[in-house]
Amino acid sequence: MIRHQRSSGRKSVGWDVETGQTTAFVVVLFAGLFLFAGLVLDGGVALAGKVAAADEAAEAARTGTQQLQISQVRARQRVRIDPGRAVQAALAYVHAAGDTGQAHAAGNTVSVQVTHRQHTQILSLVGMDDLVTTGRATARAEQGITTPWRNEVTP
Repeated sequence: MIRHQRSSGRKSVGWDVETGQTTAFVVVLFAGLFLFAGLVLDGGVALAGKVAAADEAAEAARTGTQQLQISQVRARQRVRIDPGRAVQAALAYVHAAGDTGQAHAAGNTVSVQVTHRQHTQILSLVGMDDLVTTGRATARAEQGITTPWRNEVTP
């Protein structure tokens, strides 16, 4: 028995039914992968910026606590910091690093908050030009060493 197949009159190329669907899928897939790569890369940059801001705040606070009232030190009295000079020195350290911040001195402690802006590498293509992170630290001026140093290794 011989069967005849009917033809619709047009030639079948093979891809004519799905023309353009694969291209749209690939474009959307690559856009998603590119955005994910941007989140990973710029997310790592943001974490590094957070660590940098915290380190900078700690160093600025230590710099502030070094601004002592010399008259108190020479009279062999208690160590006291000069609050005005402490805040000024801490903020000078922050500004020298290229960031902005706030500093506060009370008693023998200096507290610093640093605002760090990090330029994005990939997310700037979607409108996120900068990531802003903050770091805080407090340092206290101490007089002398109160306990002996021991070079002991504990397991």
